[in-house]
Amino acid sequence: MTSTPAPVLFRERLWPSAWVFIVSALVMPASLLVFLPISVPAGIVTAIGFYLAIVTGLVLTTPTIEVDDSRLRAGSAEIPRELIAEAHPHRDEEAGAERGPRLDARAWLLLRGWISPVVRIQLDDPSDPTPYWLVSSRRPEELAAALTR
Repeated sequence: MTSTPAPVLFRERLWPSAWVFIVSALVMPASLLVFLPISVPAGIVTAIGFYLAIVTGLVLTTPTIEVDDSRLRAGSAEIPRELIAEAHPHRDEEAGAERGPRLDARAWLLLRGWISPVVRIQLDDPSDPTPYWLVSSRRPEELAAALTR
């Protein structure tokens, strides 16, 4: 007998922004600068190869945030929903403060530099030394609502 998966309440892939791919392309002129004096074909192949390796790495390491009735999965970590006390979305200056001056060193982080908003997910587990999770999200209000539903 197979069990049906729980319905997904929220799902988001934390894809890199377009500007990350554009900035990553700067590896090509840098590679050309190094390799063109040695060999033009080697310089071109190396530049393209480095850029493709960076893009592949960015795409393959893109985490997913998923909330269903029973758990929160953020990247490779997951936690049962019953251990989540509350969730608060933060944008702009508040998000910066959560990532900076207010950050607890014991917090579990899933942050991406190209995504400014964050959700602070307070835990209710006395046996866990982690006080909260801080997760990047382009849709922080939706994520917080799904967690507190």
